[in-house]
Amino acid sequence: MANPIVITPHEKDLGGGFIVRRLLPAAALRAVGPFIFFDHFGPVEHRPTDNFDVRPHPHIGLATVTYLFEGAMVHSDNLGYVQRIEPGAINWMTAGRGIAHSERGPEDLRATPYRMHGLQLWCALPLAQEECAPAFEHTPASSIPVFTGERFTVRVLVGAAFGLYSPVTTFVETLYLDFDLKAGADFTLPPTNLERAIYVISGAATVDGNATNSAANSAASKGDTIGPLHMAQLTGAPTRITAAVDTRMVLIGGEALDAHRHIWWNFVSSRKERIEQAKQDWKEKRFAPIPGETEFIPLPE
Repeated sequence: MANPIVITPHEKDLGGGFIVRRLLPAAALRAVGPFIFFDHFGPVEHRPTDNFDVRPHPHIGLATVTYLFEGAMVHSDNLGYVQRIEPGAINWMTAGRGIAHSERGPEDLRATPYRMHGLQLWCALPLAQEECAPAFEHTPASSIPVFTGERFTVRVLVGAAFGLYSPVTTFVETLYLDFDLKAGADFTLPPTNLERAIYVISGAATVDGNATNSAANSAASKGDTIGPLHMAQLTGAPTRITAAVDTRMVLIGGEALDAHRHIWWNFVSSRKERIEQAKQDWKEKRFAPIPGETEFIPLPE
């Protein structure tokens, strides 16, 4: 695999010193399949004096996909769902024509130091479902299938891989895998007509086995070795993945978008005028309230 597109994250402060690394959208890679947004947060130590709560805010035209490695958070939305999210579970919220939600620290952990570490991704909804009814689906860690290979395991979070099928419901063919690779892992991804990319959380992964540099001290892509906190676009050809050191990575992918998407704040749509409408709807408080919530994030100026 020659010269894959490699994305370096940029940091965003979501408030209160809560820093995330944003990979998508990027100038060189706007989307991977339906995935149009990719944030990696932590690991960060949450102290009793910290407030990393995300107050109520709106979405349209997308599905949020939340996955934790460490910590916990509580999702609440204006459909009436209240769900504690813990490591290994997939939290899938379909915004469709409009939803509002909050993400807060659990009350039972407020006085306790704990580590937060996870990923939040957005999938653009296909054109036919952009204005569908909002919905919420939570899949616990115990329901996620796990494949064990030689020196690696993979959790099939969304979609189908290694003969296993995730129970998470999607609108188009979508792939989201969590790999735990031990030093010496060596396997080949089959050919596909889907778009796909890998993101290395820790360690380093060599794509197609062509790189000759040491993976152990690679802080970025050198040849075909992808270092920590970097994303690399893959082709649809059979792709060999090797790891010289213990490595954690995820693979995302799926069917290519069926049209260009506009993104403004938390809104996604194929039509600019729809985003303008969503702005006014939030500004004029036309989204249904979230039970028990009195705060909200104002529309950015």
